[in-house]
Amino acid sequence: MARPFGFTYTQLGDGTVTISHRGRAAGTLRGPRAEKFLAEVGSGDAQLVMARWTGAYKFGNERVARNHPRNG
Repeated sequence: MARPFGFTYTQLGDGTVTISHRGRAAGTLRGPRAEKFLAEVGSGDAQLVMARWTGAYKFGNERVARNHPRNG
């Protein structure tokens, strides 16, 4: 399985967290959600955590795409 990459996050002074993917904003978290994200990203694989929080993780078509003739 290919691992997602290219995610970064920035924590602002007011507690807001901005998640970016390849330089483009992918999500903004504030308040309790930002705190929960920061706790989770510190305890696991940061790239997978950010992919999950932005919704860019496992769309369900990976198996179909892998078997497509263009990807063979």
